[in-house]
Amino acid sequence: MKNFFVNELIVGEEITDFFLVKSIQIKTGSNGKQFLDLQLGDKTGELFAKKWDIAESEVDGIGRIKIGSIIKVKATVTEWNGAKQLRIVKIRGLGPEDPIQKEDFFKAAPENADALLAYVEGAAHSISDPHYGAMALKIIEDNRERLRYYPAAAKNHHAMYAGLLYHMKRMLLLAEKLCEVYTILNRDLLITGVLFHDIEKLNEMHSDENGVVSDYTFEGIMLGHLVQGVVLVDKLGEALGVPKEKIIMLEHMVISHHYEPDFGSPKRPMFPEAEALHYLDMIDSKIFDMEAALDGAIEGGFSERIRTLDNRRVYKREW
Repeated sequence: MKNFFVNELIVGEEITDFFLVKSIQIKTGSNGKQFLDLQLGDKTGELFAKKWDIAESEVDGIGRIKIGSIIKVKATVTEWNGAKQLRIVKIRGLGPEDPIQKEDFFKAAPENADALLAYVEGAAHSISDPHYGAMALKIIEDNRERLRYYPAAAKNHHAMYAGLLYHMKRMLLLAEKLCEVYTILNRDLLITGVLFHDIEKLNEMHSDENGVVSDYTFEGIMLGHLVQGVVLVDKLGEALGVPKEKIIMLEHMVISHHYEPDFGSPKRPMFPEAEALHYLDMIDSKIFDMEAALDGAIEGGFSERIRTLDNRRVYKREW
């Protein structure tokens, strides 16, 4: 049973507890000695950990620890660059005698996966444009099982069980309101863009059924989900007889939704629905990161620095 959750750790305390392995590497330091570099987590959050000066006798045992494993560590909580870390003294794999509850370790969307899928599928059914409606329903039907558990990212926003569906639902809710305010927006096009913008995350990453990503796929590394998404839209649109203009507009929304070339978008949005999609994505991802940061903060205090928020600290109000 867990004694210390990530969001409760205090700098300076010594702990012995179980954590989920999110990433693990054996590296060599400037002194020529090997050390272990990990990212560990539980349902409340994630943090980095180091085990310095790995003995030769430890390498084989450590090599058997994989992403998605649950391990037991003895460590001291330290701080580096404004964030908590663990300095590990001892580490071992999970034994059959260890009393753990899996729900302590795996972050999940705060809503039921089947309910999320039903909402997203309902949005697809609500698309009145016959071409976009057919495309949206097809991608849901083809990916129904994986959508139930896939995260929206490996480490950052919505990196959790059913995280992709949760991200899609909140963007769909925002899109409905945005269309009420800005009547220039074509609702069918914007809703379809939301459904397609990250759908190739399903083929960009390898995720287990707990929503833990072990690695990126070959296609994900070589192309990324934006390019993969354009390929999907092109093939699906052609197969369903969608007019070329509609295919290209949806492809443009997928490939431009990161907005900046540095983030993978070779084109910036060139029509209102594409511009709106980018900001819907940004709003949901940034608010999600702030929500996560506030979970670990005390009222009237600040969170740790959050890398995905440009190293900002988030204030938690008292009222």
